[in-house]
Amino acid sequence: MSADANTFSSPPTAAPAHNVPARAPSPWVLPGLHWGLQPQRADDQAAWYDAPWQRLKSTLRPRELRLTQVWLLRLLQQHWETMGTQEELQQRASLRATLAASGFTDELRDQALGCVAAKTQRVLKRNPYDTQLLCAQQLMAGQLVEMATGEGKTLAVAMAAAACALSGTPVHVMTANDYLAARDARLHASLFVALGLRVAVITARSNADQRRAAYGADITYATAREIAFDHLRDGQLLQGQALPAGGDLGLRAAGMAGEAPPPLMQRGLCCAILDEADSLLIDEAVTPLVLAETEDDAQMRAVCYQALAMAAQIEPGVHVSIDPQTQQVHWTGHGLRKLDQVAEPYSGAWLNRPHRLDMVAQALVAQHALQQGLDYLVRDGRVQLLDKITGRMAEGRVWSRQLQTLVELKENCQPTPPTRTAAQTSYQRFFARYHRLSGTSGTLQECRAELASVYGLPVVRMPLRRASLREDFALRSFDSAVQRESEAVQRIQFFVALGRPVLVGVASVAAAQALSAALREAGVTHRVLDARHEAEEAEIVRQAGQTGAVTVATAMAGRGTDIELGPCVAAMGGLHVLDMLDTPCARTRRQLLGRAARQGDPGSAETWLAGDADSWNQGPFDAPGSQAPQWAAEATSRLQQIHHRWTTRRQRRRLLKQDLSWQRRLGFQQRHA
Repeated sequence: MSADANTFSSPPTAAPAHNVPARAPSPWVLPGLHWGLQPQRADDQAAWYDAPWQRLKSTLRPRELRLTQVWLLRLLQQHWETMGTQEELQQRASLRATLAASGFTDELRDQALGCVAAKTQRVLKRNPYDTQLLCAQQLMAGQLVEMATGEGKTLAVAMAAAACALSGTPVHVMTANDYLAARDARLHASLFVALGLRVAVITARSNADQRRAAYGADITYATAREIAFDHLRDGQLLQGQALPAGGDLGLRAAGMAGEAPPPLMQRGLCCAILDEADSLLIDEAVTPLVLAETEDDAQMRAVCYQALAMAAQIEPGVHVSIDPQTQQVHWTGHGLRKLDQVAEPYSGAWLNRPHRLDMVAQALVAQHALQQGLDYLVRDGRVQLLDKITGRMAEGRVWSRQLQTLVELKENCQPTPPTRTAAQTSYQRFFARYHRLSGTSGTLQECRAELASVYGLPVVRMPLRRASLREDFALRSFDSAVQRESEAVQRIQFFVALGRPVLVGVASVAAAQALSAALREAGVTHRVLDARHEAEEAEIVRQAGQTGAVTVATAMAGRGTDIELGPCVAAMGGLHVLDMLDTPCARTRRQLLGRAARQGDPGSAETWLAGDADSWNQGPFDAPGSQAPQWAAEATSRLQQIHHRWTTRRQRRRLLKQDLSWQRRLGFQQRHA
């Protein structure tokens, strides 16, 4: 055990979980004749299938972590380190053969992890921390692991993936964006190669042949979105192909007879390890995954051209009022008469007044409410949407109801052909199909009940490697965002004068730009991080810990990259984090505050609320004013967090039910076609 690690002599005891379905562990599944071309769980094997939401009344607590686990793993690591090259090759080949034949027992799991830890020390020159070893062990056991920011989750995930892949099971490692997937695969490629494993990366730009080759590797790094859509595409291929009698069993028999299998990309959903698991399992769960097929419609493009021509003659403020937040268009009496006048030369569907109002309103939203740089970017002749909260490009996402085509015509881009839904799923249903699923994040405790009920996964909380030295200042509330912004500039100047770096978290790209303008006016040098360019984003985050650096970031920007303190910064007090997110989501707030005082470094953090923030309009509680006592502000914030948690949970439950209902209707149509 390392000298600077916390001991686990007094671990938390585990409480029994009542009415929470445990995810029944599958054997270690390999694609082939026995398990099929694409092994995966069926819907009726998912945790939510036999566990109605209303029966879930308790949560899972962290499992007991024993000191003997660390000792055993260290002894096994030392055993592999003492082997010569030839002996190590023979022993590893023997271990892989045993794992492929019988799967993982607890003993074989620890043996494989000891082998990987020894190779990590030899190849990467990094001796894993005790907490990283324990994290990798729990990931291999099919758990969700909460590990604080900066504690080394990326290496723990890589070690767990390598140990699992030694059995021959295809392992999918999923992370937040393409840049992080490519970066993590590159950082650990030498470790995988030294273990005799192949690693590959899939990005949004990968073509079908590159994807098929990447899925053929032992370990595949990608975003969850890319893997989920490839899963849908394979499903469409199997549905559209005339399968032999007996379905998958017939395919296996045909393969034995020498017939070529269908050109599927994936080798099934055998094992997945999620980095930033809460983002994928919870935050992204409200986004349906829809596989669309294009249907060229020249007539609809002509209608969009005509709508834009009419919208050019409508004056905002005179004929209409447009709400840029809700994208609602409100017509005045003068505006309705003006629309009838400009539509008079057109025939066909334009004679229908509701159609006129709807199409021209969409054109007005495209012209005046949606702005390049805030709502979308134009790259390579394509309109790419931006997430308003993170500022990150939403690859593959498009607006509905012809709004996408209208914006593309406005920007003189080639219009995207209209689409129809060919297949759809949700992350909740997709992840539940994996035979082995695990993941890690810095914030999982708040949603542990939902993770247990939907995915059947308990949450294990890792202790800190070193005790936290973070100083948390009292929560402050302001009457308005403008008042808070003015105070924030002075607060930032105070810390910069001390030589300390400051990280400010804001709610949206617009809020980041507003604060940036105020800082420029005050003469404060700073950088804005809004997650538009992942490679630049990581570099900005790396520089955010230097002396006097000021970084303004949206909620998710820079996630997955550590902020390392520059020379002498620790002696000055470390990084200061100012939370101005105005979010009722406790996980998002804890993720931001956790960037200060990583791995025993000094640091401080504080949260400032604005009474006129949009988040206060989404719940039943009034925002505390600047004159409210401290306890009232904290209590109101806590009630807002609870309300947000249950509201978003109901939204995810509703999406899951809709997804299952859509799938049942689709299956009925196929059976009776």
